[in-house]
Amino acid sequence: MKLALVTFFSAVTLACAADVPITQDELVRRTQELYDAIVPGNQAPWKKYFADDCIFADEKGRILDKPKLIADIAPLPSGYSGTIKIVNAQSRIIGNTAILSYDADETETIFGQNLKARYHVTDTWLQRDGNWHIIASQAHRYYEDPAMGKADPKKFAYYIGTYELAPGQTRSVSAEGDRLFVERNGKKEELLPETSEIFFRKGVEGRILFRYAGAGKVDALIDRRNNEDVIWRKAK
Repeated sequence: MKLALVTFFSAVTLACAADVPITQDELVRRTQELYDAIVPGNQAPWKKYFADDCIFADEKGRILDKPKLIADIAPLPSGYSGTIKIVNAQSRIIGNTAILSYDADETETIFGQNLKARYHVTDTWLQRDGNWHIIASQAHRYYEDPAMGKADPKKFAYYIGTYELAPGQTRSVSAEGDRLFVERNGKKEELLPETSEIFFRKGVEGRILFRYAGAGKVDALIDRRNNEDVIWRKAK
């Protein structure tokens, strides 16, 4: 009889250990603990909450296992500080799997100058042996327009004209006072200056540059996308 009771209670204990519920609030709390540990380089929460067999894909495109991830957690250099706050969290918790998807708002201070960045992260938590650990994490950085520079309207005359990618594929550049525009297929967008000769379009990743020929005249518009160039040659 005693043996039967021991077996029964052991089974109950194992069942309870294998089914420990978790809430979104707890997931957010643990995740915020991870981010709060970054500035001082505290590796303890990262060792605690990431599974030994985890996959971590960061916003730089790196794929890290747990040893590499932990080694990447180090104190910020002198003169650097910052915070990362979790916002807009959503979760799906089903059985022994929990997915937490959230924005991470970062403020970094570098010798008194403040920088901001926004990331979106999705973590997959898995419960094993009564413990919840992150088994996979993936992050990307939201695109943000660059800081505005100052254009030189005196150079606009060099940029104005029609540019051709292929027969029948053209785009035109025009100016209105001290503002520069590009138009294709009836869609007109302002070219905002990053510098006097490098431009961007609001909400569009990439840059527009103008290439000068040997004679000092613009002979092409360069549409730079992810560090690769699409060249539109000046037709007129």
